Amino acid sequence: MADRVNTAVPGTVRHSERLYVPWWGWLLPMLGAILLGIEIHLGYPAVPVWIPLPVAVVVMAALLLSLGRSRVRVTGGTEPELWAGEAHLPLRFAGEIEILTGDDKRRALGRDGDPAAFVLHRGWVGPAVRIRLTDPADPTPYWLFSTRKPHRVAELLRENA
Repeated sequence: MADRVNTAVPGTVRHSERLYVPWWGWLLPMLGAILLGIEIHLGYPAVPVWIPLPVAVVVMAALLLSLGRSRVRVTGGTEPELWAGEAHLPLRFAGEIEILTGDDKRRALGRDGDPAAFVLHRGWVGPAVRIRLTDPADPTPYWLFSTRKPHRVAELLRENA
């Protein structure tokens, strides 16, 4: 059965990915949470270590899971759309599509960036895709979003634009 998404016009999901934090991104934060739990125990010896330690680890795990909650989806159907997080863009308004990596991505997010642009950036995801918008009524000049499969996403966007 095809995966469905709640869009203005329902369609099948052609691409979907979650921008989760990879396993290596959990190591230092979880180590910090463990050290914090132990430090609280050392500062307040009357508090048993089994109280602050699991609380700190659970809070850090919840934070890391919430950071990876964002999704990038491309839907098909009669009205194809791009979803980045909770925002969606009908692909009829997609213009020029660029894949950004390395220094190009860094410049687009920094000095060359437009403050009016829609950005969904996750630092642990290397490449990004930028889509210039063609809707004259939309003040947003472009969308810039992280994706682990930029060539696949760009191909689907060009195919449906």
